[in-house]
Amino acid sequence: MTTVPIRLLVVDDHPIVREGLRTLLSEEPGIECVAEAASGEEAIRLLPEAQPDVILMDLMMPGMDGVEAIRRIRESDPGMQIVALTSFSEEQKVRSAIEAGAVGYLLKDVLKDDLLRAIRNAAAGRPSLHPQAQRHLMQRVRRIEERSPLEHLTARERGVLERIAMGQNNKSIALALQLSQGTVKGHVSRIFDKLGVEDRTQAALLAVRLGLVPLARTDGPS
Repeated sequence: MTTVPIRLLVVDDHPIVREGLRTLLSEEPGIECVAEAASGEEAIRLLPEAQPDVILMDLMMPGMDGVEAIRRIRESDPGMQIVALTSFSEEQKVRSAIEAGAVGYLLKDVLKDDLLRAIRNAAAGRPSLHPQAQRHLMQRVRRIEERSPLEHLTARERGVLERIAMGQNNKSIALALQLSQGTVKGHVSRIFDKLGVEDRTQAALLAVRLGLVPLARTDGPS
């Protein structure tokens, strides 16, 4: 059985970075670099033709920056999986990218295996964060002086949320928990309402940030 490769769009304003990523990823079976863009505007224009599964997005670019591009892409296609790949690890940059809809945040010193793992995680809807980005998010969570949103969930809803964070779809969750797909769909809708999130990616990231499920690691073997 032939596995369909993950279609990747690389967005960075530096040609040498795009060339390096293209060369690096061309050697990896199961990942196909289908297009490159030098700006957020160009990335948005290329989407209909390129039809990527995952986008690697630089944050600091002239014109439309990466955060705004992530926001616009996710507004038009909520299912698009975007990984921020940047040189900056400041808390505000991390927060802005995640809040815009990025499923991952990596620094450009990332190791090849960690980058590949993050791309595959993103294609499956699983978050991957550089350790520095993870620390920033956890510090922010600790500063929030209110009850955890998870306390509003029932035990069953927590179980469904755990499996959402593992990248499972409603059918898989229904089979695992011995529920109907309609029941799972209802649980997912209530989870979104209680957590104040709009989609599965945001719910999964919140579950990771609040410690309900372990983070998909980017610094060791899978």
